[in-house]
Amino acid sequence: MSDPTSTKPIHQQSLAELSGALQAGKVSSVELTQHYLDRIKQLNNKINCFITVTEEQALEQAKAADTAIAAGNASPLTGIPLAHKDLFCTEGVKTSCGSKMLDNWVAPYESTVTGNLKAAGTVTLGKLNMDEFAMGGSNENSFYGPVRNPWNKEMVPGGSSGGSAAAVAAGLAVATTGTDTGGSIRQPASMCGITGLKPTYGRVSRWGMVAFASSLDQAGPMARTAQDAAMLLNVMAGFDPKDSTCMDRAVPDYTATLDQPLKGLRIGLPKEYFAEGLDAKVEQVIRDAIAEYEKLGATVKEISLPRTHHSVAAYYVIAPAEASANLSRFDGVRFGYRCEDPKDLEDLYKRSRGEGFGSEVKNRIMVGAYALSAGYYDAYYAKAQKIRRLIRDDFLKAFEEVDVIMGPTAPTPAFPIGAKANDPVAMYLGDIFTISTNLAGLPGMSVPAGFVDGLPVGLQIIGPHFEEARLLNAGHQFQQETDWHLHTPSEA
Repeated sequence: MSDPTSTKPIHQQSLAELSGALQAGKVSSVELTQHYLDRIKQLNNKINCFITVTEEQALEQAKAADTAIAAGNASPLTGIPLAHKDLFCTEGVKTSCGSKMLDNWVAPYESTVTGNLKAAGTVTLGKLNMDEFAMGGSNENSFYGPVRNPWNKEMVPGGSSGGSAAAVAAGLAVATTGTDTGGSIRQPASMCGITGLKPTYGRVSRWGMVAFASSLDQAGPMARTAQDAAMLLNVMAGFDPKDSTCMDRAVPDYTATLDQPLKGLRIGLPKEYFAEGLDAKVEQVIRDAIAEYEKLGATVKEISLPRTHHSVAAYYVIAPAEASANLSRFDGVRFGYRCEDPKDLEDLYKRSRGEGFGSEVKNRIMVGAYALSAGYYDAYYAKAQKIRRLIRDDFLKAFEEVDVIMGPTAPTPAFPIGAKANDPVAMYLGDIFTISTNLAGLPGMSVPAGFVDGLPVGLQIIGPHFEEARLLNAGHQFQQETDWHLHTPSEA
């Protein structure tokens, strides 16, 4: 199926293009939705990015969207088929968090993010595979099996929003939602060749989003282009009184400034991001991308973020500590998985949690509980929080000299499934360039910037707090001059 006015198949067109086609009556939402449902049936068994497909609900929503469009009551997102990472509560639909613990749990309410998108007229195709409780960087830690990278199915898609990234790259959804605790939107966006944005902490409500690490988690859009991400963020962002960490701050029109020229933009390149551990071919891709920005009138300056090397250690104290507290609610009593025939209450707790959680989740709960225990809180958790503040201060100092910071999103392209399964340190170091952004609460995004050995590589753009529009403008202008975001895997 294709739009008669476009040379690209429907599933290779951007959200913005399909929005225009819907508003102009060139395609109906029912046709669009059925096209994506057919592709999911055809390809999902090869990629494993969907946990749940809501076909009947999707077609009902598509019919309602077509009625709204015909009546002139449509928003720019009306009729657009999306899919959601499976940690956003969706009323009446299973919300599993990629875990056996919640394999039987149907959410009785709607998250703010999915509710906002639903109110804007979007169509929900289903729920997407993810690392269990968002813990992982490869999407191998899922009760439902690993997601495969559409560019090479022997490779990981990145995590924990790997299902979200793979669905967009493979053309199984126009766009998706993801969450980013230490890079889990940006890293899979890089490895799957799409655009992913982590907003400023507090910019998007976390209500109805199952928590991993409450002071780090942030929802964001994943799509083909920066323009698409801007359209989604217009609806996803905003104050929510149900979330005490959500900022009461006006939401700008993120599409309004996309076309501003970049002449005079000051780009900072952290020397710590171009050091040992960065694949030489990835570095060349990033250097070439920076050169494109110089052609657009930007200036480039080397800067320093001296505490970067502390970020992984600080993160892997803070995030597990918060996870150990958040996941204590999964006890086999109120909801979720419960073991068979417990002998007593203690046996119920132990076996329900032992059987319901996967190994990575158990590891992080134990590390977190240890870091918070008597005698170790000051030595580990309190010290990590102090380092976190110093990391934030490094960024604030840098932004006195530059407007944005750029560098690689990940140190390597996608790696083979299983390659780092027995080396957790190597897996954790894959987030070295993204984690510090979460610790500082800053917005960051990844845009496709090239390929290494046939696999996509992302350029990371980081900005000051609440300057998502600046990042989206920089990403959009880059995408007007390059075509990396237009490349698709062979089956897509």
